[in-house]
Amino acid sequence: MKSYPFIPVLIVAAVLGISACSSSEEGFTPDTAQTTMILDTVGETTLPSPTPTPTPTPLPPAEEIAASEPKSVTVSFVGDLTLTEDSRSSSSSGFNVVVGDDYEYCFQNCKDIFLADDLTLGNLENAVTDLTSYAQKEFVFKMKPEALEMLQIAGIEAVNIANNHTKDYKLEGLEDTRENLDEYGIIWSDADNVAIYETPDGIKIGMFGLGNSGTLDQGKACIDELKEMGANIIIASCHWGVEKMYTPNNDQITLAYGLIDYGADIVIGTHPHRLQPIEEYNGKYICYSLSNFCFGGNNILSDPDSCIIQCTFIMDSEGQYCVDYKLSVIPYSQTSTRPGNDFCPAPYEWGTEEYYRVLSKLGWSNEDE
Repeated sequence: MKSYPFIPVLIVAAVLGISACSSSEEGFTPDTAQTTMILDTVGETTLPSPTPTPTPTPLPPAEEIAASEPKSVTVSFVGDLTLTEDSRSSSSSGFNVVVGDDYEYCFQNCKDIFLADDLTLGNLENAVTDLTSYAQKEFVFKMKPEALEMLQIAGIEAVNIANNHTKDYKLEGLEDTRENLDEYGIIWSDADNVAIYETPDGIKIGMFGLGNSGTLDQGKACIDELKEMGANIIIASCHWGVEKMYTPNNDQITLAYGLIDYGADIVIGTHPHRLQPIEEYNGKYICYSLSNFCFGGNNILSDPDSCIIQCTFIMDSEGQYCVDYKLSVIPYSQTSTRPGNDFCPAPYEWGTEEYYRVLSKLGWSNEDE
């Protein structure tokens, strides 16, 4: 409390006659009137103390506030990417004629989404090689190495290559594919090679892929390896199921459950060339099939429906593990023109029949996110 000093008060009284007489009494002379000065000292005067202003609590630095808030990572997933046409094709309306060397063409309607997220992952279903000797198969796909610039421009940072077409140019073609992806800075994974992508916040996103004959034991080995490498999020890409089927089979379901139970944070499926439902299992998501996204293997699409799946992984405050998931679906068409296929995926307009058709196939409602 603040103290205040004594304040002396001078009281002056001019008395014009101390008697009970008034000025009209006989004998009163103003010039001889006695003047009395009275000095009086007032004791300590205590003034009201002002209410003290509370000392403001200093706010922590901005970096401390940010560090205490939960971190999140958003990953976009797309289905099959076949960025070429059958090597024996001579179609005048095929991928190589329509797209040519325009590496910005295919993903012009979605690259803003991919560039804004933390990571985009797709299934690259073709070899990347200049080899000419191929396996004897119904369809054989290869893209020239320099065409990988398509992925760079679009912000597709990672691909699964555990599928039935990366060996179209035999084992040598597979090795070429791996080396060319490395050269262009595209992260890749399969059943034998796990991969980690680290975000600027230091969160490690681990990835592995299982092909058509992939097993749970292979998946467990990959998960163990990623955990040893310090992965904070683990993504399993599974190329499985039966082509042209809209529902997963028992093998897909059993494998997906096993991978989630063992530590995968999300399972992403491809291969059926159709959309299959999304399932929430033990608090995590299984996307059984995302269908094709940009598919140069067919000039005519019997079912153009596709999607971009975005999963936001909510991390603990230290970014060590995922504590919650937010999934959203962006309905897409594999082509921006119908009929046919112009190899340029485009979004379906919100509220249209096509938009809700995609959600129905996935068993999903964006209104319930």
